[in-house]
Amino acid sequence: MRKVLLLSGSKSDEIFVKSAIELFSEWRIECDYRVYSAHRELKELTKFIENISEKDYCAIIAVAGLSAALPGVVASLTNLPVIGVPRDVGPLNGLDALFSMVQMPSGVPVATMGIGANGMKNAAYFVKRLLETEGELNG
Repeated sequence: MRKVLLLSGSKSDEIFVKSAIELFSEWRIECDYRVYSAHRELKELTKFIENISEKDYCAIIAVAGLSAALPGVVASLTNLPVIGVPRDVGPLNGLDALFSMVQMPSGVPVATMGIGANGMKNAAYFVKRLLETEGELNG
């Protein structure tokens, strides 16, 4: 079975991502978690995404706070499904990231979950359903 790739722009997002990692573990779905800033580590992020295999990964969950740079950049570099999750941080409490994600330009699709912890969990449930639909996971 292919794995899920979880990305965040900062190590401080790890506690936020942990709920999805726990759900994937419970469902026996392998996942990898990486931290890349689309602002500060664009070259490294680009190289990493361009070198991942669609045979190894089924989807990418990308966490964004204050902007939607990470999910948007990732979606522009891969044909894998990208699910964006806005963090509930900053002066607009995640609303800025949500608006950015749902307004991606044509050809840069980012499926977008709700702001905050429930959005993170729903991203995991969404990927689980993708795997079930593709027959990679027995419901």
